[in-house]
Amino acid sequence: MYDIIGDIHGHADKLEELLLELGYKEDDGVYQHPERTLISVGDLIDRGPYQKRSVDIIRKMCEHGHAKCIMGNHEFNAIAWATTDTNGHYLREHSDKNRKQHDAFLLEAEQDKQWYEETIDWFKTLPIYLELDNLRIVHACWHTPSLDILSKYATEGVLHNDAWISATTEGHELFEAIEVLCKGWEIALPEGFVFHDKDNNPRTNIRTKWWQEDDKSYQALAIGVKDKESLPNSDIPGSAMPGYDNQKPLFIGHYWMKGEPCLQSSRIACVDWSVAAGGKMVAYRLNSSSLNNDAFVAV
Repeated sequence: MYDIIGDIHGHADKLEELLLELGYKEDDGVYQHPERTLISVGDLIDRGPYQKRSVDIIRKMCEHGHAKCIMGNHEFNAIAWATTDTNGHYLREHSDKNRKQHDAFLLEAEQDKQWYEETIDWFKTLPIYLELDNLRIVHACWHTPSLDILSKYATEGVLHNDAWISATTEGHELFEAIEVLCKGWEIALPEGFVFHDKDNNPRTNIRTKWWQEDDKSYQALAIGVKDKESLPNSDIPGSAMPGYDNQKPLFIGHYWMKGEPCLQSSRIACVDWSVAAGGKMVAYRLNSSSLNNDAFVAV
């Protein structure tokens, strides 16, 4: 009896519309359902117009036992932006590029210092994944070797306070594990190939549809590449992809899907359908261990 919802990105208006569509009602400032529990796949913040409201809705639901929430890459980045190392350097560089990605959240959060500090503290309590009896939740990619690494620095998916420097140090095993879990499975393009992402940054690695089981070419598996013909049409080596064991239904966000919500495989459902780009706010109503396209609800 779970309702798994996708990335919110500050669109509290669409979140509330979806909650009402799902039968949740606001009681004493907290949305709740008499029989069901909400699960958020993270990315509550950045991009949209209602940053504080988006966080407050989910946080209150979690604190009153009506929701669970995991950490998305945007919550991870928000913590790193606000946290310093032992030398007083911020764990996420305060560059113009990083500020632009985080600006919508900061413009609201910096107006209320106490709320900002409390919100960052709450973000730090969010697990990077959930494994329940009948489902799994991770923001971008379920990868057992990365989860095994994470377990050395976290308890039940929640990073230890002393792990944040390692988590944000490129090349550290924890950094690499979180990159996979929260940002997805990336592979390097063959030498000489490059593309530009949606923010016009040059990239030589592609994020992949790691769940796809048929066409294995670079062009077919690449995500976020507008001009896919610029990529090689050869197959990605089989050993380069992680696969999934299909032991439980898995729910992910992160990927800015387009069109009508649908399953990514018989055991994997993405619930991020690009609300921050004019798409739909989506939930999946889980009532059994079998997944089907009819269980999506969208506004």
